[in-house]
Amino acid sequence: MHELGITRNIVAIVSERARGQQVLRVTVEVGRLSGMFAEAIRFCFDVCSKGTPLAGATLQIIDVEGRGHCDACGAEPVMTAALGRCPVCREPRLRIVAGTELKIKEMEVESCV
Repeated sequence: MHELGITRNIVAIVSERARGQQVLRVTVEVGRLSGMFAEAIRFCFDVCSKGTPLAGATLQIIDVEGRGHCDACGAEPVMTAALGRCPVCREPRLRIVAGTELKIKEMEVESCV
């Protein structure tokens, strides 16, 4: 389960950026073609965040659909897997343009006021 290692990294990065402030919410984008399972990240987040500024924080996961672009016909199909051929023209010139991301989008920290 490589989601555990990825989640540890997310917690470490956000903890560093929080500079000791309590983190209330973390938003992460997870692409459908990234090979990551959002629910596994969610499960690991609770375990990895214990004893850190993220303890008790809410994890929001934004699901990013896979999209391709065919250099032959210009089609931009939704992709559920890394396909080699365009589903419209059948040419092998389809490339992935979205859906492989795993990105920390934002974090919300407790106000110091």
